[in-house]
Amino acid sequence: MSNCFILLAAGKGKRFKSKKPKQFTNFINKPLFMHSVDKALKSRLFKSIIIVSNSPIRNIRNKSIKIIKGGKERYQSSKNAINFIKNKNYKNVFIHDAARPNFSIKLLKRLHSNLKNNKAVVPFLKTENSSKYKVKNKIKNLVRDNLLFTQTPQCFDFKSLYNLCKTNNEKVTDEASIFINNNQKVKFIKGENNNFKITTKSDLKKIIVRNFYGIGFDIHRLIKNKKLYLGGIKIPFHSGLKGHSDGDVILHAIIDGLLGAMRKKDIGSIYPSNKMKFKNIRSPNMLLPILKILDKNRFFINNIDINLICEKPKVSKYRNKIITSLSNLLNISKDQINLKGKTVEKLGLIGKEKAIACETIVSLNYYA
Repeated sequence: MSNCFILLAAGKGKRFKSKKPKQFTNFINKPLFMHSVDKALKSRLFKSIIIVSNSPIRNIRNKSIKIIKGGKERYQSSKNAINFIKNKNYKNVFIHDAARPNFSIKLLKRLHSNLKNNKAVVPFLKTENSSKYKVKNKIKNLVRDNLLFTQTPQCFDFKSLYNLCKTNNEKVTDEASIFINNNQKVKFIKGENNNFKITTKSDLKKIIVRNFYGIGFDIHRLIKNKKLYLGGIKIPFHSGLKGHSDGDVILHAIIDGLLGAMRKKDIGSIYPSNKMKFKNIRSPNMLLPILKILDKNRFFINNIDINLICEKPKVSKYRNKIITSLSNLLNISKDQINLKGKTVEKLGLIGKEKAIACETIVSLNYYA
């Protein structure tokens, strides 16, 4: 696996009209450029990923990912990355624009397959529009069947690309242009309609995102001499929640809501109460595998609405702390979480302060 993935994320994106560059705009819970990074990682095709950026990028913990500084123009950023890896012994290099987050892993694999017998492979689309070309004041008709609209990722035999780039100082809009300008063969394969470039904010609305919903519910008795955990934090109280685990009804209801939205059964199917290995397990540890399932299946949390049903403790006193804890555990912003306190007018076990219940509605986005 001697492939390197270069992500060009140094552009200013003026037409996007935002205070921050478009590639750093938050889209489905993470910066736009990270969707390309995640797909490259999940493809398992690459030994390393190079992000070229003129803005600081933090919280990248994967050791296979390196961040380097870009140039003023795209071709300069690309050249910086190619020079950075020149002594790394990569056989192939893929170069991709961060403004195209909607490519598929299937496309990556098709590109890689075509590299076996070619030194340059580039995806393209044709157009159904009648096309014209302006030269000074004259308009000429173009034969649309002869037009190729190229996309990224584009992939190359590294040595071939490096040797061509060494002598290139022209402003080119993609690496295929360097091969073409030097009369080198380029293998063109069919691209993807969804792999369009994000230029303006309205382009984000073109990306197909599906919504799914799940309902979660949990209830536990209160017992003396046990710690009370709600939303992942310890709450000062005279009793705790009885259960095979720590009894955290908020996290249990959230887990059930997440599983429901993904159509993955319920919390009991994953953490059966008759298994001793789950005895006294902390609920944050129960949540972690669920979040991995979420990530693996391309689901993202849109929002969570929570009803904590109890007479005491008073939810208003601990609302901010619980929301902060949930934000950290779920890796989402606080404004995606709503927590409401409900009583039952002194009715039943909950009304007699002998139990606490929780119900949740979870909204997930699915982005392929």
